[in-house]
Amino acid sequence: MSVDSAARSSASTNAPDITVSELSGALKRTVEDAFGHVRVRGEISGYRGPHSSGHVYFSLKDANARIDAVIWKGVFGRLRFKPQDGLEVVATGKVSTFPGQSKYQIVIEALEPAGVGALMALLEERRKKLAAEGLFDPARKQLLPYLPEVIGVVTSPTGAVIRDILHRLSDRFPRHVLVWPVRVQGETSAAEVAAAIRGFNALAPGGALPRPDILIVARGGGSIEDLWGFNEEIVVRAAAESDIPLISAVGHETDWTLIDLAADMRAPTPTGAAEMAVPVRADLMANVHDLAGRHRGALRRFVEGLKTELRSAIRALPQASALLSTPRQRLDLAGQNLPLFLRRRLRDTELRVSRLGGRLAARSPQALLAARRAKFEALRDRPAEAAARAIADKQRQLSVFGDRLARAISGRAAIEKRRLQTEQTKLTSIENRLKRALSRAQENRGAKLATLSQLLDSLSYRKVLDRGYAVVRDGGGHPLTRASSVAAGSALSLEFADGKVAATAEGSPPAKPARAPKPAGPTQGDLF
Repeated sequence: MSVDSAARSSASTNAPDITVSELSGALKRTVEDAFGHVRVRGEISGYRGPHSSGHVYFSLKDANARIDAVIWKGVFGRLRFKPQDGLEVVATGKVSTFPGQSKYQIVIEALEPAGVGALMALLEERRKKLAAEGLFDPARKQLLPYLPEVIGVVTSPTGAVIRDILHRLSDRFPRHVLVWPVRVQGETSAAEVAAAIRGFNALAPGGALPRPDILIVARGGGSIEDLWGFNEEIVVRAAAESDIPLISAVGHETDWTLIDLAADMRAPTPTGAAEMAVPVRADLMANVHDLAGRHRGALRRFVEGLKTELRSAIRALPQASALLSTPRQRLDLAGQNLPLFLRRRLRDTELRVSRLGGRLAARSPQALLAARRAKFEALRDRPAEAAARAIADKQRQLSVFGDRLARAISGRAAIEKRRLQTEQTKLTSIENRLKRALSRAQENRGAKLATLSQLLDSLSYRKVLDRGYAVVRDGGGHPLTRASSVAAGSALSLEFADGKVAATAEGSPPAKPARAPKPAGPTQGDLF
């Protein structure tokens, strides 16, 4: 086809021209009207977590096709199941277009795993992750108290679970029960259960609200989707961090959740949790009565045994006369030997007294005084000789020190004299320099003062008066520069070069000359 024929064909059509934006908007309205609400099943691909803006972008795919998906920030925060790469899900939302890249996408409003198999795969992956962190380690688990004073229960206040627990506790051993009401199913159940566990742990011991000694997290049976809130990480971490021993009683005996692995004890049912929390009061009372009877019987048998042993010991004891015969014999023998012993003791004492008397005479005051007198006589002349020798030694030392001091003073005086002469020379030089500097400063200041005096004289208004002018002042002595400011009859003062003269104003000041009118230019003619 030639160019002319193509131009004629284009010009002959009546289809209007539209912009790209108009076309994109029409496509967007068409797609959104046709697919306002859809449920799409597919595998998550390309999920890298939330964008810096908080929005989430990924793709849904199956064996033959792929569609882009977006979850806005507000919706993502409310999702019960978070996206994971490779997880098969069912997404509920609406199909829309993105004109900026000429593509269509699904805006997801709800997201859930596609079937039990996907949930079990997600549950197993989460279990391995938390187990690797040590949250299920048996060494972390605490022993349950035998008889708690206060029991905290985290469950729904309207279900049958709390009634079963309270009924079992009242049958076995009534205790003080605190119930923290939570939702046990739904999007907010995980956050509420975790907050309840942490809230019980935050209670201070001895406060207005008693702190529980043991916690029970309970829920009735249900499907895996119903129990999914107890598989969330926030609940598992709260159970593992609890300082209060925790019993998990979620679902029936065959139901297992991740909180069961993190709890200190797992109960098959909520009723079983109540049985684990407290013993049976009747059994305890029976045991106490049995132990009391056994204690009384043992005590009675013990007393009877002591009586039997005492009677046997009494029969084995000898007669009193037999026991006293030997001490009596020893007393008689000692009475016979006592005079001999006393005479021997007296002789020994006399001998010791005579030896002590000889030693005492040698240490008497007279003997000590005579010994000290002889020693003093021997030492009487020695202090005078020692003092003379000490004085002679000191005189020699003083003479040597005096000579050394005289030489030191003489040398020091010479040094100080030389230093004073040097300082005197420096002082004379500084004085001369100061006088010269002062003279130059005075000359400079005098020359500058003369120059300023000449400048002041040349600028003075009196020089103007010498040329025949006069200064006119009003009665207050203020200079007048305009005739219009002088009223008739005003007192004036005229200052000439050789003195002042008083004067009186006469007549009226001349009127100001009228300003000449502007020359008239050409004017605009009348249009009408």
